[in-house]
Amino acid sequence: MKILFVSDLNDYSRGLQRFRNLKELGHEVVGVETVPIPWRLRQDFNFWEALSWKFRRPADLAGTNKKMIAAVKNRTFDIIWIEKGNVVKPKTLNIVKRILPAALLVSCSEDDMYGLHNRSLFYDRGLRLYDIVFTTKVYNLLELKILGARQTELFLDAYDEHLHKPMILSQDDRIKFGCEVGFVGSFEEDRAQQMLFLAENGVKISVWGLDWDQWVGRHANLSVNNKHLYSEDYSKAINAAKINLCFLRKLNRDEVTSRSVEIPACGGFMIAERTKRHLEFFEEDREAVFFSSREELLAKINFFLDDGPARQQIADAGR
Repeated sequence: MKILFVSDLNDYSRGLQRFRNLKELGHEVVGVETVPIPWRLRQDFNFWEALSWKFRRPADLAGTNKKMIAAVKNRTFDIIWIEKGNVVKPKTLNIVKRILPAALLVSCSEDDMYGLHNRSLFYDRGLRLYDIVFTTKVYNLLELKILGARQTELFLDAYDEHLHKPMILSQDDRIKFGCEVGFVGSFEEDRAQQMLFLAENGVKISVWGLDWDQWVGRHANLSVNNKHLYSEDYSKAINAAKINLCFLRKLNRDEVTSRSVEIPACGGFMIAERTKRHLEFFEEDREAVFFSSREELLAKINFFLDDGPARQQIADAGR
């Protein structure tokens, strides 16, 4: 297959992981970035860029639309694969379809694209133009059709076998990432309050992710590293923690997330929020451990911190 792959292609992106895997499968893949490369995760928007997001008309900082049109003018593609595509304008999609009428136009996103905070006006107005829309959210299958999608299909949250795997850690890795309980992910109030409860009850937690600056120094048992982890550092942190927490993003109505499969793929022991989807993925207390309240989470952490063999057995089964 000849694929035009339109995505955030920076090192931290799961889009980049899919881009590389499609190449490894033997497809001819040409990339067009939707975010400038390299991109600082703590990028400070100027006034007009911030305003464009506020009005759901994000600026095309990477020149995505022009690059897409240039690409289809220069060669043919079987598939135009667009990840999320908030900067891709409906006009661009129409031009692409006019130039390559036989090409399959694909939309793919792991986010809750029914949530207004996740989608732009460009996405809304272009949704009807896609031949198929892939989502990891079961509830999005119908909701995206309500927004205009013609066909929706479910794909599962996945891991990258080259990155998410058991790793041999150096002494420096163990010093940097080693901890009793670890969490990797951006700030959200619910998860922050749950970890504060754990810290107040004697659990030592190492937190990595963005937007935690207000939580640095909040509690002696909370080691907050206000820094995003990706690539090998992300996998090393999972490998180095005795227990890995898997919180779900409430804003996205998550029932399962990429961490749900990346942690077990790394061979990490996982305690995750109990949901119907998690229970479909893993057998409880044999392949992963689940909780429904902060009290249950605290009790299970205290139990498994004292039982290394049980943690290893569950981690191995989960993988």
